[in-house]
Amino acid sequence: MTTPSRHAEHDIVVAAKTPAADGVVVLDLVAAGGGRLPAWRPGAHIDLVLPTGDERQYSLCGALDADAWRIAVRRAEAGRGGSAYVHNVLETGMSLRARGPVSHFEFQPEVPALFIAGGIGITPILPMIESAEASGTPWRLVYAGRTRVSMAFADELVRSHPGKVELRVSAEGSRLDAGRLLGVPAAGTVVYCCGPTGLVDAVEAAMRAWPQGSLHVERFAPKVVPATADAGFEVELALSGQTLSVPPGRSILDVVEDAGILVLSSCREGTCGTCETAILDGTAEHRDTILSEDEQSANRTMMICVSRSCGDRLVLEL
Repeated sequence: MTTPSRHAEHDIVVAAKTPAADGVVVLDLVAAGGGRLPAWRPGAHIDLVLPTGDERQYSLCGALDADAWRIAVRRAEAGRGGSAYVHNVLETGMSLRARGPVSHFEFQPEVPALFIAGGIGITPILPMIESAEASGTPWRLVYAGRTRVSMAFADELVRSHPGKVELRVSAEGSRLDAGRLLGVPAAGTVVYCCGPTGLVDAVEAAMRAWPQGSLHVERFAPKVVPATADAGFEVELALSGQTLSVPPGRSILDVVEDAGILVLSSCREGTCGTCETAILDGTAEHRDTILSEDEQSANRTMMICVSRSCGDRLVLEL
């Protein structure tokens, strides 16, 4: 499979808009003018560029071999307006632009998998289940939500995979207990978790005794960084030949943009991976929710919208 450029942009059209659950709609997106959109791997997401100019990241959740990209969008009452536009304004036949696909939530086929999803976090898990089924990989899903009617794809999953799907519905008195579920490490099993911050935090805490590399997560919200006094530092841009000062309270991305260097970005909070940049020298203080602990320790790349320098100087491939 050829991996598409993470920065590639595509003109797309909304081919269908369908309710999937209470507060959730599914969009099927096709290439404008026909043809196939780029192939993708389980766990990938796209940046959807709305006519308002807003950009939002949504996990691809349709069939891997489909002609259309499928995403599911939950209405976020306290959001920034992107989901409200999708729910209230976007209609079949409207044109959009999308960037990607990009994946920082990779699925390892042929390794037994435990999937844990909370709410709309089920979306990147769906193609992982498809891949696991196709490869004969043992898997199990624990899917948590507030109410059954708000849990998109829940009935279909239970019906299609009897004995492999466990629903935890808090309104019915059945809450997901991460400590009980994960208290005993399961050798040779990889856990994939996507959902609200509270769920992901609980899963991470419950898996502290598991072997390193057993957990893969995708978060919706930025990491909470302890309040500390940020120090200033210098960043050398190896490709453009500039050296810039990054003062406390400003991000590398802000300073680089002010210097006229074009860097693609989207979320500006360390959750999408669009601004990932290679580190040539120095050590980053990682504040993103994208890179795994192993990837952060490797210190090869950083998200310059939120991460900073551990020392006085960084050299970046910009």
